[in-house]
Amino acid sequence: MDPDKANDIGTPISDARSANRARFELELEFVQALANPFYLHSLAQQSILEQPAFINFLEYLLYFKEKNYARFIHYPHALHHLELLQHAQFRSQMKKDEYLREFLHQKQFDHWRTWREPSSINTSNPEPGPSDDADPAHS
Repeated sequence: MDPDKANDIGTPISDARSANRARFELELEFVQALANPFYLHSLAQQSILEQPAFINFLEYLLYFKEKNYARFIHYPHALHHLELLQHAQFRSQMKKDEYLREFLHQKQFDHWRTWREPSSINTSNPEPGPSDDADPAHS
């Protein structure tokens, strides 16, 4: 198919693809920003989390939880926070409770402090366990 051909509405296909890609990248960047508890608190302080259109947008962004889209997320806390933002109680607490922001930040820090890259775990040379020579059945 020629990328310069027009689709049904007269827009060149390459332009439509570029627009879709740009929109996806913008939405991905925004979702990843939700991993930052200080950003969430800022949105709450500005009353953005109370706006019906923004709440609808947050619901729309749940598509990032699907496998085909979640693979683009670099900060897994973003998806967790996106899920929390679906609840009115969380959104209102985020506005008035700095403790919640600090709690989220601490939990996130603890996760990053203890998380290990799966590729850094050596599965080809497992830790030595009990020696097979110590098994009385083999004596």
